[in-house]
This record gives sequence, C-alpha cells and structure tokens, in this order.
Amino acid sequence: MIQLTEAAADALHSAMAGVSKPVAGLRLMARSRGCAGLQYEMGLVDLAETGDVACESRGVKILIDPSSVALLSGTTIDFIESEDSTGFSFDNPQAKCGSGCNGSCAS
Repeated sequence: MIQLTEAAADALHSAMAGVSKPVAGLRLMARSRGCAGLQYEMGLVDLAETGDVACESRGVKILIDPSSVALLSGTTIDFIESEDSTGFSFDNPQAKCGSGCNGSCAS
C-alpha cells in the first residue's frame, strides 16, 4: 500500500530512536486541496487511532487515517537531502488534477 525508500526508512528509524517514549508507528493523512493537489500530514504516534489501516515498509509500521486510504494507495515516500531543502517527498499515483486546473497540478 505505502512504500518507503531506504532513505525515508533510515530517517524514520533515526527519528524513532530519538524519541523517549514508545512509538506505535508513522501516522499518515492526506487531504485533497483541489487544483493544489494533496496536502500530506505525517507524524510519529504512540497509539493507533480507531479505524487506522496498518501496513509496514522496511521495518516501519505505517498507520493510515481511514479517510486517506484511497488517496494514499500506491504512494512511495522518499527522504531528500540537498543544499536547497531537506524533507520527505511523496510520489503518489493517486494525485491528479481536478477540473479547472488548466493542466497544472502539484502533489
């Protein structure tokens, strides 16, 4: 369902190791922003929420908000480090332009 690249998994394992309390997993949510594409929310959580859909990639448990499952299906998460920016990126085949976008769409 969700795949992590090696770089993303390494970054998440490092983040989990730096947390003083137990981590249940990485919780993901996605919301449609119309022509602006999708807005992603993610964070380490100590408990799964009711209805979360669980999967695992590269040893990281991923908890997906039930309303986001269809929006996130098939997504690959990468971790990019460059001179310009550092952070997670989402390659999501579900991110599509809505009508009226004039052919442009950001995800």
